[in-house]
Amino acid sequence: MSLGAVSEQSHGADVVATFEKYDRPKVSLVLNQFRCLIADLCQQFNGGHPGSAMGMAAIGIALWKYVMKYSPKKPNYFNRDRLVLSNGHTRLFQYTFLHLVGYKDVTFGQLKPYHSARYDSFCPGHPEIEIEGIEVTTGAKASPTLSLVNNTTWCMIGDACLQEGVALEAFQAAGHWKLNNLVVVYDNNQITCDGSVDMCNTEDVNAKMRACGWDVLEVADGCFDVEGIVKALLKTKDSRDRPTFINIRTVIGIGSAKAHGAAYGSAEVRSIKQAFGMNPDEQFVIHDQVYSFFADMRSRGDALVEAWTSLLEGYRRHHPQIRAWTGNSQMTPKASRHSAGMICNPLAANLNHFIVGTADLSPSVAMIWKDKVDFQHPGLKTECGINGTSGRYIHYGVREHAMAAIANGIAAFNKGTFLPVTSTFFMFYIYAAPAVRMGALQGLQAIHIARHDSIGTGEDGPTHQPIELAQLYRAMPNILYIRPCDTEETAGAFIAALGAKDTPTILSLSRQKLPQYLEHSDRGGVQRGAYVFIEEPEADVTFGVGAEMCFAVRTCTVLRGRFGVTARVVSFPCQRLFDAQPLEYKRHGLKYCSHAPRVVIEAYAVNGWERYADAGFSMSSFGKSLPGQDAYRYFGFDGTVIAPEVAKLVDDVRRDGIESPRGEFRDLNPIKRHY
Repeated sequence: MSLGAVSEQSHGADVVATFEKYDRPKVSLVLNQFRCLIADLCQQFNGGHPGSAMGMAAIGIALWKYVMKYSPKKPNYFNRDRLVLSNGHTRLFQYTFLHLVGYKDVTFGQLKPYHSARYDSFCPGHPEIEIEGIEVTTGAKASPTLSLVNNTTWCMIGDACLQEGVALEAFQAAGHWKLNNLVVVYDNNQITCDGSVDMCNTEDVNAKMRACGWDVLEVADGCFDVEGIVKALLKTKDSRDRPTFINIRTVIGIGSAKAHGAAYGSAEVRSIKQAFGMNPDEQFVIHDQVYSFFADMRSRGDALVEAWTSLLEGYRRHHPQIRAWTGNSQMTPKASRHSAGMICNPLAANLNHFIVGTADLSPSVAMIWKDKVDFQHPGLKTECGINGTSGRYIHYGVREHAMAAIANGIAAFNKGTFLPVTSTFFMFYIYAAPAVRMGALQGLQAIHIARHDSIGTGEDGPTHQPIELAQLYRAMPNILYIRPCDTEETAGAFIAALGAKDTPTILSLSRQKLPQYLEHSDRGGVQRGAYVFIEEPEADVTFGVGAEMCFAVRTCTVLRGRFGVTARVVSFPCQRLFDAQPLEYKRHGLKYCSHAPRVVIEAYAVNGWERYADAGFSMSSFGKSLPGQDAYRYFGFDGTVIAPEVAKLVDDVRRDGIESPRGEFRDLNPIKRHY
């Protein structure tokens, strides 16, 4: 029975092949050789998770041969389908199909050293975004709404993926948004590392997915019924207002007596080959018939690219669009969260590639611009009046992890096409940290606007007052953590974030109102990471970071008036940008060769500042539930408390030399608070 082709008019060329009766013997050969090849690839270096890759082989044939839109020669053509391999330990499943259909990066010579010591391998331990044909290292995406873009995202998941908390966040959000071009394919083999899934999870998965607003399909024989899998995949095209969940029952490590993550051993590999009718004495076998089965994938991909390019050119002729942006920042004293709203909201209103969203904190994070349109399904009617539209403002709900993960997917959809902006309290970015890290690892541009970033947050107490979180993000590779001190610096932080095309950015912003330093602050200096804020020759150096700049400036006044000590101030909003500057610039800013000590003032854990300073006035405990300014005073952040401690350090250096504090990094805060 032929499944038949569906017309271009009805489904936009989503169906790109037809399963015919005479395909069945070829499919059987591909299944057998694919599974034996997986066993060989894992056995040679004694590792590599063969089980799920073998069990999912039929799913792969259905996708790569019959259903997915892609082009091996033009891997990044815009309207391609996206495949997200959430169960990344099955990476050989993806690598091998990329090889079979003709992606140039994944040659057999690249496949064979999988899991070896070769540092130039294109087949790493988990799929990584920089390899052609790999869309994301992990993630999901929001649905585009233009008729010009009608692709599908296929997300492969396993049993373990369903148990992660972020999965439920994502399922809830996608069901609510009715993302009908999202299909999750569940490799249901009922095995995780510890053993059978029922020792820790016995839920009715299908009922849960239906309750979350998904269509649910099932395939009983996911190991061999390629035709049945193709039918289920094609049926997802009928869904107009729901994402689809396909529950496909497979057998992990089919043909073997073992399962999940270990290589089988040579005797077991021989047994697998015999079970699939292969010569047990041959290794790494792919017959010409297997390659010929996928031979038309390249020409088919060319045709898809040509058709879509023609459609795009027609669209451009009928819809010419010129974008221009000019802007300025208004210099009024305010909390830096409001400064960010002043800057970001006009950008979002005028730049249509901005996709802005918050985790249920729209009133607090100041990210709503005039006439903004919400992203909802057109059929939704809410009691609060935020009804269904296809806008660019996303209500993520209380789902910080999923928010950052979805932002990664938006950024990765086609790099440079969309710029996701997320926002929540800084403390809640600890929930989002795994996804923020994955965005950094993949080189995805996103702007994460973190509000309420200090003990100045006040009465919400220590649960909402981040002390240690900045050091996580300062230590994280390939991310800009920027903590501006006023509106002008906030503008500079946005400029830096907009220019960071392959790097996510966290803007760390205050809840409390901050003084504005119009005569000192400099957006250009922010883009260099640190700059001289107040210059004084032959002076002590005091860093003022983010919301604590006011204490650095006040300390200068007290030092001069009470102790006869002059101080210069360096604003230091971003360590990573500063580290990238020329040595001469850094020497000038920090006075490496001077005999004056350097002090950092920040209401965070001090870790990391030892690279730049000799001493710190910082935090060594969690915060306190007090009004913001009272919380600062409680922990000693007051010019009259800081100045005497700095003066003592200066006296020690004058007596014993600058070498005296070097290497010991002194904690100058005399007020010790411990839980």
